[in-house]
Order: sequence, then structure tokens, then C-alpha cells
Amino acid sequence: MLILIYMDEENQNISSSLGELKESAIDNPDSIVETSDSKAPETVNTQEESNQPFNLPEEPSYSQQAPPLTPEEKPKKNFLKSFFPILGGIFLVLLVGFGIWKFLLTKVQKPKEVTLTYWGLWEPEQVMNGIIAEWEKDHPQIKIKYSQQNHREYRERLQSALAREEGPDIFRFHITWVSMLKNELEPLPTSVMSSSAYEQAFYSVVLENLRAGTSYLGIPLMIDTLALYYNEDIFLAAGKSPPTTWEELRNLANELTVKDQMGQIQTAGIALGTTSNVDHWSDILGLMMIQNGADLTNPAACSTAAGEEVCLGADALKYFSVFRSVDRVWDETLPSSTQAFAAGKLAMYFGPSWRVFDIKALNPKLNFKIIPVPQLSGDRKKVAWANFWVEGVSKRSKYKNEAWEFLKFLSSPETLEKLYQAESNLRLFGEIYPRKEMAEKLITNPLVAPFIEQISMAKTWYLCSFTWDNGINDRMIKYFEDAVNAVNKGKTAKEALTTTTQGISQLLSQYGIASPITR
Repeated sequence: MLILIYMDEENQNISSSLGELKESAIDNPDSIVETSDSKAPETVNTQEESNQPFNLPEEPSYSQQAPPLTPEEKPKKNFLKSFFPILGGIFLVLLVGFGIWKFLLTKVQKPKEVTLTYWGLWEPEQVMNGIIAEWEKDHPQIKIKYSQQNHREYRERLQSALAREEGPDIFRFHITWVSMLKNELEPLPTSVMSSSAYEQAFYSVVLENLRAGTSYLGIPLMIDTLALYYNEDIFLAAGKSPPTTWEELRNLANELTVKDQMGQIQTAGIALGTTSNVDHWSDILGLMMIQNGADLTNPAACSTAAGEEVCLGADALKYFSVFRSVDRVWDETLPSSTQAFAAGKLAMYFGPSWRVFDIKALNPKLNFKIIPVPQLSGDRKKVAWANFWVEGVSKRSKYKNEAWEFLKFLSSPETLEKLYQAESNLRLFGEIYPRKEMAEKLITNPLVAPFIEQISMAKTWYLCSFTWDNGINDRMIKYFEDAVNAVNKGKTAKEALTTTTQGISQLLSQYGIASPITR
């Protein structure tokens, strides 16, 4: 009886405790974890020990139920998977916005202004200003600063300025200066003018001397050759026709020379044979040697033909000297050939086209005509002599493409015609057109036509006079000058050229011309 009462009271206590736990679980879930871990096992053990059935209401077993998850333990969503699409969208919007901003900026932003410096030689600013103004009108962002340079020491001044990175973007240089300026000249890009277009436009003497691989190192705005001037009054008085061959020229020179009783020359037939008073003598001698087939890089060379020694260079030098030493139609006592011809005291004279202006300035009333240079008799290939200047772009220029575009503009047929007209406003005629397709435009001018007629057969070399380069031309001319003077003093032409050839070899080597070619 006591046991039953005790068990009944115990059952009531357990039931009461379970009820309290249930209410506590509802109010405070966290407490369930601790209670179920500590109390549930004791309850189970009590039941097992009593082995008595209990008529208790069936309660959920909190000890077997998973505890509720805390906020920290709740499953996390994949944040990166949802963030990447958002980030990509933002980036796309920014990219499109930047593109629109860039587009609008180019529409409203003023283009960067570029200034190109241009060193010229023969054309004054009043000739170039109109052409430059036309360019700047169509290219307002590209300004041209042109300055006419003094020809004295121009080459040294140019190279020094370029070396200091203070030189011009565009500059004029002589056709024979490529070896001296090879490190300063920027090749013409094919995007401005293709090689085929260049070769179709300009004469072979331009291509031969400006070619660098598959490109070219300059663009000519003019061209010039050596021609023969003759005094028409002297020829008419003697009933003579101008010569077309060197043989005819020599005969006429002897016939037209007038001497006084003392043997002093009063009227010279031709200005040849000396170096001190024959203007352009080096061009003339170079022409003679090329026409005769001599190798200007080795003028002392001889060969054997039909058992006889043939010295082509020596023969040309001897022929040049014969007018002074044998025929005596010219000598050192006379004034310069240009002055003598202008004074009417010289029947025939060699000079380029620009000498017309000098002669007309010295004697406006002089009656003269001009013809192409004489050729060798027979079926020999005809050769003339060229001596002219071209325009180039500095490798150090920051605006190479703009500079080449400007030169392309200057060398176009339309601009060349305008340049010619502007030049003709200051002198008798402008620069001879360098483009082959424009030759017919000047062929009717008797003062210009002879120079044009022989451009297609013109050659040149480092014997060009009046370049004032103190470089390859002037130094080369000095070697040949010594040879002419040596012959006039009694040496044979072959002996004189032997010494000259040694100097030529050293000079060409100095300028890096390993495989010299006569052009």
C-alpha cells in the first residue's frame, strides 16, 4: 500500500515535470537542448526500474527531436551566383556609357594642332605662303612653318640641328646627299604613295638615287639638267649651226674663237679645259666620262681591245683638257664662263636652267638659245647630266605621316602648277616639273624645253657643282680638280687618274658606299 502511494506520487511528480518542460520548450527553445540531454535519460531509467505500466498521456520525446536551428546555422544562399549577373550588368552599362561619351567627345573636342617646320632653299616665303595657306585651309589642325635657308654651310647646319633633335620636320636636300643623310631620312610610307605610283610619276634619275629597298627617301618638287647655251649672233655671223656631237663642238670652238695679234683670246669658242673659271666644269667632266663608258668609281681603269689599251676615263679627261692645252680656245686668263657668255665673249657655254636668270640679269639684251648637251658620234646610248634638289622628312620628326601628306600635296600636279605660276611671278619661269606626265606643259617654252627633252636620259654622280655641301660632292670634285690640273701641267691623264682613284676609294668608303654604282 505504501508502495502504491509512493508510486502514485512519483507519477504525479513526473507528469508535473513533463508539463513544465513542455511549457518551457514553447517559451524558450534553447532550454530544450539542455533539459533533454540531462533529464530524459533519468526518466527512462525510472520507468525501467519500476516495471510498472503508467497511464500517463503520451508526450512527445523531446530528447529524440532535432533542436531548432539558430540564425547562424540556417542554410546560406550562394551569394556569388547572384552577384555575378549584377556585376556583369553594371560593367555592360559602364562600357556602353564610356563608348557614347568617347563618341560625343570626338564630335565636340577640337583636334590637336600640329606644327611642321619646313626648311627650304631657293623659294622665298612669298612663293610658298599661298600654297601653305591653301593646305592649312583644308587641314586646319596642321600648320606649316616655312623658312628659306642660306645655302652656305646648309648641309652642316641641317645635320647639326637634326642631331640635336632641333631640326625641321621637312627639309630640302641634294639628290646626291643620300649617303650623307641616310640615318636622318624617313622612307616614304606606301600608305601615302605606293612604290608603283611613285615610279610611274617620276623620272628614272629620281628613282635610281632615292631608292631605299622597296621604298624611297624623298619627293622632288623640281628637276634640272645640264644644257648647251650658244650665242645666236655669233653663230649667225659665222653662218654656223649649233653642234649635236662632241666632234662638231670641237670644230666649231676652233672656228669661232677670235684672238688678237698677241694670241690673246678675245672671243672664246667654248669654256672647257680648266677648273678655276669654268662654271660647272665637274658636271661637264662627269658627263663626258659617263657618255664614254668610264667607271667613275675607278676612272683609272683600263682594258685591252684588239690588242690596244683602252682607258675610257683617261680618254674623257684628256678630251676635256684639250680645249685649253692643245686647241687653246679657253684659258685661265679669261673671266668666269658665265660672265664671259653674258658679256657676249663666249660662243658656247654649259649650264643648268637657273643660269638663264643670271645671264639675263647680267645682260638682258643678249641673244642666245639653248639646246641639249652633245653626244658621242655613232649609235652610242645618249646620256645627259642631272643636278637638282628634293624634299625629305626627318626620322626624328614626331609628325612623320603629316609631313609626308604635306609633301604629297606639294608634289601633286595641281600644286606644282600653282608653284610654277608663283615662281614665274618673280622670274622668267618656275622650277621644271619633276613629273613625267607634266612635261608637255612646258615644252613650248624655248628656254625650258631643252632641259626637259633630256631628263629621261639623265644620270648623276658625286660631281655635282654648286651644292656647297663641304661633303661628298665638294671633296670628290677636289680629287678630279687635282687630276685636271695635273694634266694641264704635263702629266698623262692615266697617271693623274691613278692618284684620283685612290682618293675616290677612300671617300666612298668613308660614306659607307661599299658597292659604288655610277648613276
